[in-house]
Amino acid sequence: MTPTALTMMIIAMLTLWGGLLTAVVHLLRTPEVVVDEGDD
Repeated sequence: MTPTALTMMIIAMLTLWGGLLTAVVHLLRTPEVVVDEGDD
């Protein structure tokens, strides 16, 4: 692979895994609160 392709692949992988890790950390710190509307 060319150095340009490797650079782009590394950037894409870091963006993907970094975003996933950030989302997991965010959900662990501030879990979603389930609101029961009570539509009985």
